[in-house]
Amino acid sequence: MHKLNMISLGCAKALVDSEILLGGLKQNQVEIMESPEEAETVVVNTCGFLDIAREESIETILQVAELKKSGNIKQLVVMGCLSERYPDELAKEIPEIDRIFGSNNHRDIVQFITGKEFSKDDPLFYRSLMTPNHYAYVKIAEGCDNGCSFCSIPLMRGLQKSRPIPAIVDEAQRLAAQGVKELLIIAQDSTSYGWDLEKKVYLSDLIYALDDGLPESVQWLRIHYAHPAHLSQRIIDAMAATDRVCNYLDMPIQHASDKILTSMRRGLKKDKIRERIQRLRAANPGIALRTTLIVGYPGETEAEFNELVDFVQEIRFDRLGVFTYSEEEDTLAADLDDNVAADVKDDRKAIILDLQAEISAEKNQEMIGQICTVLVDEVGETVSVGRTEFDSPDVDQIVHIEGLAEKGEFCPVLIESANEFELKGTLTQ
Repeated sequence: MHKLNMISLGCAKALVDSEILLGGLKQNQVEIMESPEEAETVVVNTCGFLDIAREESIETILQVAELKKSGNIKQLVVMGCLSERYPDELAKEIPEIDRIFGSNNHRDIVQFITGKEFSKDDPLFYRSLMTPNHYAYVKIAEGCDNGCSFCSIPLMRGLQKSRPIPAIVDEAQRLAAQGVKELLIIAQDSTSYGWDLEKKVYLSDLIYALDDGLPESVQWLRIHYAHPAHLSQRIIDAMAATDRVCNYLDMPIQHASDKILTSMRRGLKKDKIRERIQRLRAANPGIALRTTLIVGYPGETEAEFNELVDFVQEIRFDRLGVFTYSEEEDTLAADLDDNVAADVKDDRKAIILDLQAEISAEKNQEMIGQICTVLVDEVGETVSVGRTEFDSPDVDQIVHIEGLAEKGEFCPVLIESANEFELKGTLTQ
């Protein structure tokens, strides 16, 4: 059997692409290896969003190229966002690459690696999870129509292409049959899902369809990447009406200064963002809100940054990530003047993170004494690690569990202590 290693970089949407490819390869008698050193072919699924991600992608490709020179690797295949946007540059700068593909050329990649035409009807059907078996991401749309000034995603992934509801429900049912208990709904902008379909539908329609179509074993549906400008009341109501939807929403607001939000082309000003959050919290009491922010955007003075700090203090997000602005070639923001110095960006990021650490510590202290349902992600000899419904894998908090727990199971945990990043508790049964 042909031996292959897959390296998947970047976001959860890229991870789904990698899983689809692995499923197609396994159906064609390709053996998946744990490390590049064991493989004949290495596929690197790259990320092209932000400088740090591009650097990681290029460094990874170069490392595999070195292994190709000295080891058993015969083929180096590159796919994903970076290769979608810069194929010619990659081919010129790294000649060790044998073939370059885009993000969704699964059939072409399988044909290239195996030397035969892909014979199955749909590689998505054979998707092979790279996550633990009990949770999986479901990509409901590709691309984005929003045109935010700082973002290169439409340049790499194109305009939004939503999947039909029956196809998504069908995939979710297959994942449930494999033992998946938590489905994480992802798209570049999940809240504009379905607007581009011939018969327009909405995220709320998809939520109800998944809730109706899935077995009880799938207890959590988690929604990521909600654009505040598109968070309609119908979506808010659907979240409140379905117990299976986690009381959690990942909603990147990016900033809270009207001047910066307008330049970013985000579609809402601060008062409207606040109003969306108030409606969301009113309909879903206790909801955990995750957001991401950009500091150091061109023209962000001390005054605009202080507006952002004040907003974070006012709203008290449950989870928060911060990026320093990274200029993306061919975006509208790349033409702006008034760039912010790198050290100032870093200082502003640190200020926001310190503030959020205080907020998180206070919120976590309020959890002490509560019994929470926890999904167990990892099991050790004496301590296990899991998450509450208020936390998504890899980006949010964890719960350290004292006692024998079973991986992939939901269990009640009494929270006994906490810090700004994690909870600690004991199994109650």
